[in-house]
Amino acid sequence: MRILLYNPDNGVTRNFMPHLWMFLLQTLTPVGHEVFLVDGNARAMTDGELVAYVKRNKIGLVGIGAMTRMIAKAYRVADAIRAAGVPVVMGGPHVTEIPDEALGRNGGPRHADAVALGEADETWPRIVNDAARGELKDIYAPLDEDGKERKPCLESYPRIPWESLDLKQFNVVPGVLRSLLSRVGPGWGTFRIIPIESGRGCPYGCEFCTVTGFFGDSVRFRTNESIVNEMLSLKARAKSEGGQISVFFVDDNFAINIKRTKSLLRDIIAAGAQVPWTAQISANLLRDEELVDLIAEAGGRIVFIGMESIDPANLADVNKNFNKPNEYAAVLKRLADRNIFAITSFIIGMDNDTVGVAKRTLDQIRSWPPGLPVFGQLTPFPATPLYERLKKDGRLTRPTHWLDFTPYQMAHTPLKMSIAEAQTELQYAWESTYSAERNAEAIRALSDKTVGWKIYHLIMRLSFRGIYFPQMGVLSWCKVLKDNRGTISLLAKETWSAIRRKKTPEMAATDFLPLSGQPKAHETDPSGSSPFTEEEAVPVVEEVLTLRAQAR
Repeated sequence: MRILLYNPDNGVTRNFMPHLWMFLLQTLTPVGHEVFLVDGNARAMTDGELVAYVKRNKIGLVGIGAMTRMIAKAYRVADAIRAAGVPVVMGGPHVTEIPDEALGRNGGPRHADAVALGEADETWPRIVNDAARGELKDIYAPLDEDGKERKPCLESYPRIPWESLDLKQFNVVPGVLRSLLSRVGPGWGTFRIIPIESGRGCPYGCEFCTVTGFFGDSVRFRTNESIVNEMLSLKARAKSEGGQISVFFVDDNFAINIKRTKSLLRDIIAAGAQVPWTAQISANLLRDEELVDLIAEAGGRIVFIGMESIDPANLADVNKNFNKPNEYAAVLKRLADRNIFAITSFIIGMDNDTVGVAKRTLDQIRSWPPGLPVFGQLTPFPATPLYERLKKDGRLTRPTHWLDFTPYQMAHTPLKMSIAEAQTELQYAWESTYSAERNAEAIRALSDKTVGWKIYHLIMRLSFRGIYFPQMGVLSWCKVLKDNRGTISLLAKETWSAIRRKKTPEMAATDFLPLSGQPKAHETDPSGSSPFTEEEAVPVVEEVLTLRAQAR
């Protein structure tokens, strides 16, 4: 049987990082079946084109995974495929929390022939075998003998053959530029971000988050050896292809167990398995100086921090009072001193927010080392404690907001602001943070950094603007570049001077902007080269919001 695993686009921006679940299920598929992968973010198709693809390749089963923000698109695609006579199984956090919606048991239309609840490591082989016999059941759940949910042990994690998988659709470098950039020098023609998980689960239980409900509050880890081997495999592939590969650790909190994380990082360093990587880590865990040193030495380049608010009352309301706003500045300086880039996330519309919250937050942000703030509205996802509380209080304005997904629109009434006021605050936060004036100010604040670092930061800022403001078209980008022409001109002059100093006929990505191991803070030479490639600027943009959207 031929199987298609499909991930819908995220509905806002293109996301160039493949989703791990597809590759994991492909690896877990019983022998004798052929698996096709299509990610709608990297390989856009209309519903009709996808149905034609299914028919052309004689697909016998389609698996669709989607987070809540993508579920409306997922249902529409599933309907089209089922209408063509091909069975569909759906899974993921949303379907797990509301299986009756996908199965049409709540009065709405049926979208799936079967649903997989929870983590599908155990149930996927059963689903495939049942589908091959034409005996799909409505619901598949990983249950033990007593009927209780069984979480998979990650110590015997399946080996994903990254070295041989077809990753063409996930090359971040635009097709029209690949040939040209390859002529510039080795390492410029391909760049891919690969998802890896080192563990699952989170004990914190933030009120707005779906992670604890889906993965549980007990954290399970893979062995260090399996993670190191996976990174070595990716590093070897990048070398053989003459391109670049970066890793995104998709754990909700990569350093949740500091002792274990330090052990993993030491093993990565000892094996020489460093590749540039990104991870999500809560601010309270980054107090540890040794941990941050090891992150830098092991290849850590970007850390995503869910700060959420600068108001302790807000953090207490959503059960995230382990965040301490008075520690934010020190944490960010600790990262900046080691050339680790910080992406910081903030939520607008929390219960203690009042008019002016955006300006108050931005005033704080401007006092910190330059980073990349992102902003979103507080969103009540189904089955979270936040959703249940707002429902009980009668504050939900769109109880099934996911069926009519609209980016950055409130689904409830804030406590101390109107919905319109909250939307205005959100707009102000994005406009002010990524204005041409603020971009120039941020670059000036990096006067002690190399030109490669400054270029990276500016490209990231221009790209992050596109998370909120539509700028996928050529004309939109031309306007953005025009608005920032002063800063671009200054960096171009600085870059030309740096290139002339090198006096080499061709420049490899790993020469001017090396990807080698990151120096520790006391070893950093401000006159040295940046640890980033320019290609890293584009893709992290979309994935950050995709990952965090499910946590909000």
